[in-house]
Amino acid sequence: MRATGPIPSGILEDLCDEEDPMPQISTQEFKRLPLRVHDFLAGVPLHDVWAIDLPRARSGVTLDQFLRTANVCPCTPSPPVRSLLHIRLFVGQVLSWDRQPAATSWETFATRLTTADRSSSLVPPGTREGLFRVVYRFENEQLLEVVNRTVHAAALSALIETPNVYRFYFGVYVQKVSRFTPIYMALIGPFRRLVVYPSLLRTVRATWNKSFGMG
Repeated sequence: MRATGPIPSGILEDLCDEEDPMPQISTQEFKRLPLRVHDFLAGVPLHDVWAIDLPRARSGVTLDQFLRTANVCPCTPSPPVRSLLHIRLFVGQVLSWDRQPAATSWETFATRLTTADRSSSLVPPGTREGLFRVVYRFENEQLLEVVNRTVHAAALSALIETPNVYRFYFGVYVQKVSRFTPIYMALIGPFRRLVVYPSLLRTVRATWNKSFGMG
């Protein structure tokens, strides 16, 4: 969730130096994947799904191994996006957007975890990952959660190995917390789709290439 105001010129120049925005993939492709999230977040709207292909220098790399080896969260922003995030957080502080809503108006996704989910998670549910909290992390699938007065959102990361490449998927689910949620999502839509998510995926690719690339 990012800033909606004007972008300072220096940040804009940095963003314009980025590659062309990466295309989204179809929800049909995503929903065909054997992922826990499909049943786990049934009823929660899926807003965006993205994917990037990563070089397959060797087989058997898991998402958990990638995250632990690289010591990185897929939601780690680049410096230009981090600058936008600081603007968004400042606006949120002024307008009290980032306070947690009343407990009666939302319920953490972690309450959906089964006993099997909890025992299979490689990271304890509730562990902090930047602005997010871990709901679960399996070998090749991780779900993070954030809730405030604008949205109740979840970020899904998955890694699928194919004969030629690894494919990294990034999906965003958003549950309404107030009448302001759809307005807020519409306002930040261009930044999310054209700037934020492509930048996050480039960070994933650069980190992967450094840790498991062909070089």
